Formats: sequence, structure tokens, C-alpha cells
Amino acid sequence: VDGAFPRSPRGALKLARALVAVVAFLCFAASRAPGACTALAVMEAAITALFFLLYLLRLDQRLSRLFWPLADVFNSVVAALFLLVVCLFAVIVKSNNGTLAGGV
Repeated sequence: VDGAFPRSPRGALKLARALVAVVAFLCFAASRAPGACTALAVMEAAITALFFLLYLLRLDQRLSRLFWPLADVFNSVVAALFLLVVCLFAVIVKSNNGTLAGGV
């Protein structure tokens, strides 16, 4: 276990991303937003948590056949695009305050 990873900038950024995704999920779930909004927020939190565990347990060094930083960047770009579309949709529709808060 890499005890220094959670205190590193990469580890702190991954924890912050997961926390923001969980908060967005809670806002979407409380407001009974469409399923795509809640599913995307849960999926983003889960994938970020898996990448956090991958680096925390140093599995990226054991599974060296895949270039993990590139996979992480690809995940970040795809997640940012999907979240941008879903959040814009949630802000435009703003059926209630919870959907608006989750979109923001």
C-alpha cells in the first residue's frame, strides 16, 4: 500500500473528483432526476474510486501491460465530456432545485 498517494496532488485530485461525483449523485437522487444523470454520477464516482485504489495498492506497477496514466487521462476526458453534457441538460431543464444543484 502506498501511504503517500492520498496526500499527493494526484491522490487528492482523485478524492476530490470522487467526492464531487458523490455530491452530484446525491443531488440528482434527491431531486428524482432522470436516470441518466444519477447513473453517470455513480459511474464517475465508481471509476474514479477504482483508479484511486489502483494507484493506492500499486497495481499499476504489477499490471504493466497497460499504460495506466494514459488510461486515466482518457477516462478523465470522456467523463468530463459526458458530465458536461448531462450537467448542461440538468441546468437547462432545472425541473427543481435539486436537479439544478446537481447540474452545477
